[in-house]
Amino acid sequence: MKVPLLDLRAQYEGLREETLGAVARVFESQGFVLGADVRALEEEVAAYTGARHAVGCASGSDALLLALMALDVKAGDEVVTTPYSFFATAGAIARLGARPVFVDIDPRTYNLDAERIEAAITERTRALMPVHLYGQCAEMNAIGGIGARRRIPVVEDAAQAIGAGEGSRGAGAMGEIGCFSFYPTKNLGGAGDGGMLSTNDDSLAARLRSLRVHGEASKYHHREIGFNSRLDTLQAAVLRVKLPRLDSWSDARSRNAARYRELFADAGLLEEIGLPFEREGARHIYNQFVVRVRDGRRDALVEHLRGEGVGTEVYYPVPLHLQECFRYLGYKEGDFPEAERAARETLALPVYPELTEEQQRYVVESVRNFFC
Repeated sequence: MKVPLLDLRAQYEGLREETLGAVARVFESQGFVLGADVRALEEEVAAYTGARHAVGCASGSDALLLALMALDVKAGDEVVTTPYSFFATAGAIARLGARPVFVDIDPRTYNLDAERIEAAITERTRALMPVHLYGQCAEMNAIGGIGARRRIPVVEDAAQAIGAGEGSRGAGAMGEIGCFSFYPTKNLGGAGDGGMLSTNDDSLAARLRSLRVHGEASKYHHREIGFNSRLDTLQAAVLRVKLPRLDSWSDARSRNAARYRELFADAGLLEEIGLPFEREGARHIYNQFVVRVRDGRRDALVEHLRGEGVGTEVYYPVPLHLQECFRYLGYKEGDFPEAERAARETLALPVYPELTEEQQRYVVESVRNFFC
């Protein structure tokens, strides 16, 4: 049996006619840049997340950069964030000449450890940037409280977390600005790159809309220097087909996660495989189902599963503080032990909505065969 890490074709089969119709509508309109579907998607995403505004842009990476620019983060400033994330999190900070200041992660959730943030704040700190990793929100009550108390804005890197939440609040509506990615592998994925920012602040929304078009105040009149980061209308049209199905897809991912828990327990593998932790009061949407493989056997298990036809992925085998391009920051191995341990031990297994029970049983049986 072949079980891919993600099966985009399976999702597309149920959306083919509606998707092609939406794309054809855009071609008929010939409004390819910031067209009617972009405006409609922005309204729909704002309503979905619970934020007052949503602003489309070209990618999740651009969303992070635009957010920091809108908050006036400049060269010499500092932004507190996690060393265990996709590169764009720290890359956006560095691109502005600011300094990423890393804080270690909670080993259960892989998210920024809120208890360590205060010690990392200095007089140069201009933003806190937690990442809602793998589909579960960071501890935003605590992080937001720190930000409010210290008057430091919070930027949510919610690239993997649209639809996740904490209590009654949705990802992207808990900080000053939320940043989303519509890369095809996300729970809400487009047909290429795309991104979105969310905010409850009217002035920030207006500035974000200006920054994404070179800082334009009106046509050919520029108040400040931005850059070109517009969401294509074709992407917006595709995403509008998918958005009404997002909750059902996320629910399916959660059901698959629950089934994995039962199957791994029944297989007697809980000593070998550490399963994902769900925080009380948080909605985990399982963009990834990430397990821990102890005793240095992760890489061998990856090779075994590849031979069995099971797709896997090691997310973030090199923490950001150990990346060559960030050597100038002065961090060294051992500075963030939990992030480094996660990089050595974690492994993502298939969890996409169309995954069948038979496929999941095969995945768990393949893992059991490795250990037994």
